[in-house]
Amino acid sequence: MKHPGEDQQAGSTGSSVDNSTPLAREISDLTRRRQVIAAERLPKPDSTRVITISNQKGGVGKTTTAVNLAAALARQGARVLVIDLDPQGNASTALGVEHRAETSSVYDVIINDLPMVDVVQKSPEFGALYCVPATIHLAGAEIELVSLVAREQRLRRALDLHIKEMADPYDYVFIDCPPSLGLLTINAFVAAREVLIPIQCEYYALEGLSQLLKNIELIEKHLNPELVVSTILLTMYDSRTNLANQVAQDVRDHFPKQVLDTLIPRSVRVSEAPSYGQSVISYDLNSAGSLSYLEAAAEIARRGVPRTGDTQ
Repeated sequence: MKHPGEDQQAGSTGSSVDNSTPLAREISDLTRRRQVIAAERLPKPDSTRVITISNQKGGVGKTTTAVNLAAALARQGARVLVIDLDPQGNASTALGVEHRAETSSVYDVIINDLPMVDVVQKSPEFGALYCVPATIHLAGAEIELVSLVAREQRLRRALDLHIKEMADPYDYVFIDCPPSLGLLTINAFVAAREVLIPIQCEYYALEGLSQLLKNIELIEKHLNPELVVSTILLTMYDSRTNLANQVAQDVRDHFPKQVLDTLIPRSVRVSEAPSYGQSVISYDLNSAGSLSYLEAAAEIARRGVPRTGDTQ
């Protein structure tokens, strides 16, 4: 069933569009955003951008962000790899790749030195979207890593070698972290050049963030001098609440250069998509959540790799 005025909005340019109701204005805005996205061709990075997505708070949208940004960029023609470093394996599920216990996974890469090329799977989502899955074995990796040589460097060495051996390297690698600061997360920070922090627009959103930033600073100082917090993405935004608007403004005040203009709204479609083994980009391309992730991905692509001093 079509909404009133939908036929007008789809092909019109302004004066004939009925924006007299909130629903009509919303439909008009979504149509305009779709047209902008459809017309844009995103620049590709000169070399692979490795981005760890992390926040020590659970439930802020880390995995959702990793999967949907990856899918959005792959849909635009980029070659993208998602490394699932969370023992729950939710990113693997959302990308529709096999991750049963017997599957070769990121656990075999960091514990058993299996070459990463042997565990990479192609996601059915898009032609150039790939995933290194996580299995239940990863739950014990924290303990096993303690006794291994160069325990903080194992993911980086495997990833760097994999990219070096590729004829057509990835444009982006996203690493999805567990919600804790253990050896798995440290491996993710050491492997990356950039950190993306999702922050939900809810009460206590900034709680624990200062500790996360201190930890990242320690990693930068002692293990990975290239690491920068390049991007902050505001998630679970509800424009109807004063709290969400206040949190968004507080985060922008604290991190004016890192925060993306795009806000990720609370969305039923975004929540539903993983249960179908899909990103929201393929599950419902025209939903508000999908458009928001497409816009956030475009911002990340346009911003490029931060130069020294850009994130200060």
